[in-house]
Amino acid sequence: MSKNIKHIGEKTGKILVFGGCYSNLQSLIKLKELAEEEGIAPENIIHTGDLIGYCASPVECTDIVEEWGIHCIKGNVEENILSGSDDCGCNYVEGGRCEMFSRSWFPFAKDQVTSQNLAFLDKMPDQIDFIYAGKRVSVIHGSESYISEFIFKSTSWKIKQNNFDALDSDVILAGHCGIPFADEKDGKTWLNAGVIGMPANDGTPFVWYLILDDKNGFEYQFRKYEYDNFEANQLMMEHSLPWSYAETLMTGVWDNTEILPEQETKETGIALQLDKPLEVS
Repeated sequence: MSKNIKHIGEKTGKILVFGGCYSNLQSLIKLKELAEEEGIAPENIIHTGDLIGYCASPVECTDIVEEWGIHCIKGNVEENILSGSDDCGCNYVEGGRCEMFSRSWFPFAKDQVTSQNLAFLDKMPDQIDFIYAGKRVSVIHGSESYISEFIFKSTSWKIKQNNFDALDSDVILAGHCGIPFADEKDGKTWLNAGVIGMPANDGTPFVWYLILDDKNGFEYQFRKYEYDNFEANQLMMEHSLPWSYAETLMTGVWDNTEILPEQETKETGIALQLDKPLEVS
């Protein structure tokens, strides 16, 4: 199956990038407010996939994003809902806890989404390309070749370089792994904005997004925020969604680390310190 790539030309001004809404309505509403406060127009906002996920509001989140008019690519969840699959296709450990929990939240999301939601998901591209601050930028979910590939900060640069080569890009904006990070080498920059639907396994309830700025070349800044995570938690409980995922919204620690490499596992519960002044690449 050929990849659906959307080319959006040359972008200027601040760009807001976020990933993994995961059906978390309360977090999405807060992020939308932050974007509006900063005056970032919808055409300069990008979601890196998995709009739908673990939390309780797949329809409401999809409706808001469609009306908002931002750029979105498919994540593995959207892809598997559209294909009629029985699981989320997250590339979880076979027989692990995440796979077990997906048997609860994925059927819930799949049963909830409307025909209008499905039509909107179907229009999402698999990849977005654009020019920004003189750099070629590609937006992907997991990796260039595999939508569910987990690529973390500790993932070898060789794997990342293979993606840059395949995409012919200077900057990759990726999703899927759930933890924000930046990795740079030889003039190439890999950025993962993190997700807004779940904390980053750092022992805090904060969720993360990314701001790009072209005022002084290609600049980026990670930002975090709080939202009404208690309401999101309660909605998950009301719909009998996985208790441990609902608890993660409050504690900031994942139920398990089975998808994480050794380095990221060691960093469980350690608060991320990424919200620094703009960094120039």
